[in-house]
Amino acid sequence: MKEKAQIMDEKAVLRAITRISHEIIEKNKGVEDVVLIGIRTRGVPLARMIQKKIKEIEGVDVAIGQVDITLYRDDLSKEELDPVVHGSQIDFDINEKIAILVDDVLFTGRTVRAAMDAVMDYGRPMVIQLAILVDRGHRELPIRPDYVGKNVPTSRNEVISVQLEEIDDVNNVSIYEK
Repeated sequence: MKEKAQIMDEKAVLRAITRISHEIIEKNKGVEDVVLIGIRTRGVPLARMIQKKIKEIEGVDVAIGQVDITLYRDDLSKEELDPVVHGSQIDFDINEKIAILVDDVLFTGRTVRAAMDAVMDYGRPMVIQLAILVDRGHRELPIRPDYVGKNVPTSRNEVISVQLEEIDDVNNVSIYEK
Protein backbone atom coordinates (compact mmCIF):
# COMPACT_ATOMS: atom_id res chain seq x y z
CA MET A 1 0.00 0.00 0.00
CA LYS A 2 1.12 3.50 -0.77
CA GLU A 3 0.69 6.31 1.78
CA LYS A 4 -1.26 9.20 0.27
CA ALA A 5 -1.21 11.58 3.23
CA GLN A 6 -1.09 11.93 6.96
CA ILE A 7 -4.51 13.32 7.86
CA MET A 8 -3.99 13.75 11.61
CA ASP A 9 -0.73 14.31 13.44
CA GLU A 10 -0.14 13.95 17.20
CA LYS A 11 -1.61 17.37 18.01
CA ALA A 12 -4.70 16.79 15.84
CA VAL A 13 -5.38 13.42 17.51
CA LEU A 14 -5.08 14.96 20.98
CA ARG A 15 -7.30 17.93 19.99
CA ALA A 16 -9.92 15.49 18.70
CA ILE A 17 -9.81 13.55 22.00
CA THR A 18 -10.22 16.80 23.95
CA ARG A 19 -13.17 17.89 21.79
CA ILE A 20 -14.88 14.48 22.00
CA SER A 21 -14.43 14.48 25.79
CA HIS A 22 -16.00 17.94 26.12
CA GLU A 23 -18.88 16.93 23.84
CA ILE A 24 -19.53 13.80 25.94
CA ILE A 25 -19.67 15.90 29.10
CA GLU A 26 -21.94 18.53 27.51
CA LYS A 27 -24.35 16.13 25.77
CA ASN A 28 -24.82 14.02 28.90
CA LYS A 29 -24.90 16.97 31.33
CA GLY A 30 -21.90 15.57 33.16
CA VAL A 31 -20.56 12.03 33.39
CA GLU A 32 -22.45 10.65 36.38
CA ASP A 33 -24.04 7.78 34.43
CA VAL A 34 -21.44 7.50 31.65
CA VAL A 35 -19.33 4.39 31.03
CA LEU A 36 -16.79 4.00 28.22
CA ILE A 37 -16.42 0.75 26.29
CA GLY A 38 -13.53 0.46 23.84
CA ILE A 39 -13.85 -1.82 20.84
CA ARG A 40 -10.71 -3.94 20.53
CA THR A 41 -8.10 -3.16 19.36
CA ARG A 42 -7.57 0.58 18.96
CA GLY A 43 -10.88 1.61 20.51
CA VAL A 44 -9.50 0.54 23.89
CA PRO A 45 -6.58 3.01 24.06
CA LEU A 46 -8.85 5.72 22.62
CA ALA A 47 -11.33 5.05 25.43
CA ARG A 48 -8.46 5.34 27.94
CA MET A 49 -7.43 8.66 26.40
CA ILE A 50 -11.00 9.97 26.68
CA GLN A 51 -11.26 8.67 30.25
CA LYS A 52 -8.04 10.52 31.18
CA LYS A 53 -9.23 13.76 29.54
CA ILE A 54 -12.64 13.57 31.27
CA LYS A 55 -10.83 13.10 34.60
CA GLU A 56 -8.75 16.23 33.87
CA ILE A 57 -11.88 18.24 33.06
CA GLU A 58 -14.43 16.87 35.55
CA GLY A 59 -12.27 15.22 38.22
CA VAL A 60 -14.27 11.99 37.78
CA ASP A 61 -12.94 8.53 36.96
CA VAL A 62 -15.38 7.18 34.39
CA ALA A 63 -15.66 3.36 34.34
CA ILE A 64 -14.02 1.79 31.32
CA GLY A 65 -14.37 -1.62 29.71
CA GLN A 66 -13.60 -3.35 26.44
CA VAL A 67 -15.42 -5.61 24.01
CA ASP A 68 -14.03 -8.18 21.63
CA ILE A 69 -16.43 -8.53 18.70
CA THR A 70 -14.78 -11.58 17.12
CA LEU A 71 -17.63 -13.98 17.81
CA TYR A 72 -20.30 -11.38 16.96
CA ARG A 73 -19.07 -10.63 13.44
CA ASP A 74 -21.50 -11.31 10.61
CA ASP A 75 -18.63 -12.18 8.25
CA LEU A 76 -17.04 -14.88 10.41
CA SER A 77 -16.76 -17.73 7.96
CA LYS A 78 -17.76 -21.24 8.90
CA GLU A 79 -14.31 -22.46 7.86
CA GLU A 80 -12.72 -20.31 10.58
CA LEU A 81 -13.16 -22.82 13.36
CA ASP A 82 -10.46 -21.27 15.57
CA PRO A 83 -10.95 -17.49 15.56
CA VAL A 84 -8.61 -15.61 17.91
CA VAL A 85 -10.73 -14.30 20.78
CA HIS A 86 -9.14 -11.91 23.25
CA GLY A 87 -12.25 -11.57 25.37
CA SER A 88 -14.36 -8.73 26.58
CA GLN A 89 -13.92 -7.09 29.95
CA ILE A 90 -16.77 -5.13 31.45
CA ASP A 91 -16.40 -5.34 35.24
CA PHE A 92 -19.21 -2.95 36.13
CA ASP A 93 -22.98 -2.77 35.87
CA ILE A 94 -24.08 -1.22 32.56
CA ASN A 95 -27.81 -1.37 33.28
CA GLU A 96 -29.39 2.10 33.02
CA LYS A 97 -26.00 3.63 32.15
CA ILE A 98 -24.99 5.76 29.18
CA ALA A 99 -22.66 3.33 27.43
CA ILE A 100 -20.33 5.04 24.98
CA LEU A 101 -18.72 2.70 22.47
CA VAL A 102 -15.32 3.99 21.34
CA ASP A 103 -13.53 2.95 18.14
CA ASP A 104 -10.88 4.31 15.80
CA VAL A 105 -12.52 4.20 12.34
CA LEU A 106 -16.18 3.99 11.33
CA PHE A 107 -16.61 2.46 7.88
CA THR A 108 -19.51 0.10 7.05
CA GLY A 109 -20.97 0.06 10.56
CA ARG A 110 -20.70 -3.71 10.93
CA THR A 111 -18.11 -3.56 13.72
CA VAL A 112 -20.33 -1.21 15.70
CA ARG A 113 -23.36 -3.47 15.20
CA ALA A 114 -21.35 -6.42 16.50
CA ALA A 115 -20.12 -4.36 19.47
CA MET A 116 -23.70 -3.39 20.36
CA ASP A 117 -24.66 -7.08 20.36
CA ALA A 118 -21.69 -7.86 22.62
CA VAL A 119 -22.57 -5.05 25.04
CA MET A 120 -26.18 -6.22 25.29
CA ASP A 121 -24.89 -9.54 26.64
CA TYR A 122 -23.75 -7.58 29.74
CA GLY A 123 -27.02 -5.82 30.43
CA ARG A 124 -29.33 -3.13 29.13
CA PRO A 125 -27.84 0.35 29.01
CA MET A 126 -30.18 3.35 29.11
CA VAL A 127 -28.61 4.44 25.82
CA ILE A 128 -25.65 3.48 23.66
CA GLN A 129 -23.67 6.31 22.07
CA LEU A 130 -20.77 6.09 19.63
CA ALA A 131 -17.46 7.97 19.71
CA ILE A 132 -15.24 7.61 16.63
CA LEU A 133 -11.83 9.12 15.88
CA VAL A 134 -12.31 8.95 12.07
CA ASP A 135 -15.57 8.59 10.13
CA ARG A 136 -14.72 7.58 6.57
CA GLY A 137 -18.24 7.00 5.22
CA HIS A 138 -19.50 4.04 3.13
CA ARG A 139 -22.09 2.85 5.67
CA GLU A 140 -23.85 -0.44 4.98
CA LEU A 141 -25.94 -0.25 8.16
CA PRO A 142 -27.92 2.70 9.57
CA ILE A 143 -25.32 3.65 12.18
CA ARG A 144 -24.36 7.23 12.97
CA PRO A 145 -21.69 8.38 15.42
CA ASP A 146 -22.55 10.78 18.24
CA TYR A 147 -18.97 12.07 18.54
CA VAL A 148 -16.49 12.33 15.66
CA GLY A 149 -12.86 13.40 15.75
CA LYS A 150 -12.62 13.91 11.98
CA ASN A 151 -14.77 13.17 8.93
CA VAL A 152 -12.65 11.89 6.04
CA PRO A 153 -14.46 11.11 2.79
CA THR A 154 -12.71 8.15 1.19
CA SER A 155 -12.97 5.86 -1.77
CA ARG A 156 -13.27 2.11 -1.30
CA ASN A 157 -9.70 1.84 -2.68
CA GLU A 158 -8.34 3.74 0.30
CA VAL A 159 -7.45 2.53 3.78
CA ILE A 160 -7.34 4.61 6.95
CA SER A 161 -4.52 3.65 9.32
CA VAL A 162 -4.73 4.84 12.93
CA GLN A 163 -1.63 4.58 15.06
CA LEU A 164 -1.87 5.16 18.81
CA GLU A 165 0.95 5.63 21.27
CA GLU A 166 -0.18 2.81 23.58
CA ILE A 167 0.17 0.27 20.74
CA ASP A 168 2.31 1.90 18.04
CA ASP A 169 4.45 4.42 20.02
CA VAL A 170 2.95 7.33 18.03
CA ASN A 171 -0.40 9.10 17.62
CA ASN A 172 -1.35 9.78 14.00
CA VAL A 173 -3.79 8.90 11.24
CA SER A 174 -2.80 8.28 7.61
CA ILE A 175 -4.63 7.41 4.44
CA TYR A 176 -3.28 4.78 2.06
CA GLU A 177 -4.10 3.72 -1.50
CA LYS A 178 -4.64 -0.04 -1.91
